[in-house]
Amino acid sequence: MSTAAAPSFTDALTAGPIVLDGGLSNQLESAGHDLSDALWSARLLAEAPAAVVAAHRTYYEAGAQVAITASYQATFEGFAARGIGAAEAAELLSRSVELAREAARQATAADAAGPLYVAASAGPYGAMLADGSEYRGRYGLSVAELERFHRPRLEVLAAAGPDVLALETVPDADEARALLRAVRGLGVPAWLSFSAAGEHTRAGQPLEDAFALASDVPEVVAVGVNCCTPEDADQAVALAARASGKPVVVYPNSGESWDAQARAWCGTPAFSADRVASWTAAGARLVGGCCRVGPDAVAALARQLAG
Repeated sequence: MSTAAAPSFTDALTAGPIVLDGGLSNQLESAGHDLSDALWSARLLAEAPAAVVAAHRTYYEAGAQVAITASYQATFEGFAARGIGAAEAAELLSRSVELAREAARQATAADAAGPLYVAASAGPYGAMLADGSEYRGRYGLSVAELERFHRPRLEVLAAAGPDVLALETVPDADEARALLRAVRGLGVPAWLSFSAAGEHTRAGQPLEDAFALASDVPEVVAVGVNCCTPEDADQAVALAARASGKPVVVYPNSGESWDAQARAWCGTPAFSADRVASWTAAGARLVGGCCRVGPDAVAALARQLAG
């Protein structure tokens, strides 16, 4: 095996399309884990860390080059509601990066194609509320208040040494403004990914304007969408490339919809690796799946990109 240093995430991004993983929660659920409480997959950071490693490794071995950590719903406030103090919460946030890194080491030892990267997930404020508001935005908080919420968690995640920060499932341009302020000076590149409906954010603002917010933020190396339908992703890729002038990240969900009250998915899957060619032609450089997109779909996507 070569001992040459792996290219940085930013260098790899300029070299060509990179395969992201799929939905972590559905992989954990398929292994028999109950994710029905408010902490979602973040609960397993403390209770079943080996399961998180195994889920990440499954995606790496399916062909993903990037694992997104189990920290989407991990926040100081959310942990505090479960009686977990700030010091332990910070340790769990750091552990999310360490577990993904351990999965990469295991996958590399098992001859998975490399190099392999870790993206530290930071979900929106609404993810902490666990009431579906992450798909609506408009929390009644100012940009400054949202920045104060996000910055401490991002500082801990950045210090844990991920290759990139995934600012994901952002429903609202105001929250994007807060996140863009919060990542300044952290020393880790980031991608900014909105949850979209048609050509608008979930909060109803024009996506083009939302994408453009990151155009002059050097920390942001890619802009795009996730946890939207594949059809919405089709529309968004070219728009993101044009508005931001940056590489595009795209990882839609299966096409099913989340019923927040029932805490269940409904509808018919529409995710297909056949969409990849049009996404990359329009500027996508980070391509994967979100909720309900599993290892088989990621493997098919990786084959398409390698094709």
